[in-house]
Amino acid sequence: MAGIELSAGTIDHQDTGGTGPVVLLLHGLLMDGSLWDAVLPGLAGHRCVVPTLPLGAHRHPVRPGTDLSLPGVARLVNELIDRLDLHDVTLVGNDTGGAIAQLIAADPAASKRVSRLALVSCEAFDNLPPGLTGRTLALTAKLPPAAFRLFMQQMRLRPMRRLPLAFGRLTKRGDATTARWIRPVLDVPGIAADTVRALRATFADRALLTRTAQALPTFDRPALVIWAAGDRVMPPAHGHRLAALLPRGRLAVVQDSYTLIPLDQPSHLTTLLRDFTSGVQ
Repeated sequence: MAGIELSAGTIDHQDTGGTGPVVLLLHGLLMDGSLWDAVLPGLAGHRCVVPTLPLGAHRHPVRPGTDLSLPGVARLVNELIDRLDLHDVTLVGNDTGGAIAQLIAADPAASKRVSRLALVSCEAFDNLPPGLTGRTLALTAKLPPAAFRLFMQQMRLRPMRRLPLAFGRLTKRGDATTARWIRPVLDVPGIAADTVRALRATFADRALLTRTAQALPTFDRPALVIWAAGDRVMPPAHGHRLAALLPRGRLAVVQDSYTLIPLDQPSHLTTLLRDFTSGVQ
């Protein structure tokens, strides 16, 4: 991970370099760029850019006053695109990263450098906060940062992480990764305060994605919606609705996976993304 200075402060990101298609991969709340670690080898030849956004598993506290709402983080992603001078970007988002990708795609000015959009089992429409996991986060975000950090201490234990109110309905196979994601909140000063602010800002406007969906038909470039058939956090019906809203959208369904398809079915996801960036339908 390299650090880049943006308006929010230092943002860690991985950039594989290369001259192939540019793929920008976004993660969700209480996650970092390692969500995509098992996907990257299969995208060899692509230039993959994977930021760790200030959504709760970041390592550098943001600057005071940073807007940590979903629109604020979407603007930060666009700032990264501009700073790295990325063009013809395939924008990929999973979980809350997919919500951020929708915000970018729905804004013609923000999506000017985006040539393709891939939404991977993510918040959409009225599913904010999403499922039991999201509702639990929304409740705990009402705590002061010190109390939130104390609450998160129990996530050090695997049985707690596997509960439906934690990561249990998000991934079938990725517990080792989720164990790493909770460490910054517990170990890095300032991250708990950032996380509480991000969660409060994310769930403050519960109609945001419903409004965003109304503008998605303006994104007239290729779009792929990839959804876990067994998703219990992001309703599979939302995948069908998103694919229908996007003028050039299509749906791919992934079996034997929960929301975090990059952890549960990375090989299948990689194949879908490779075919998508190469124009295979």
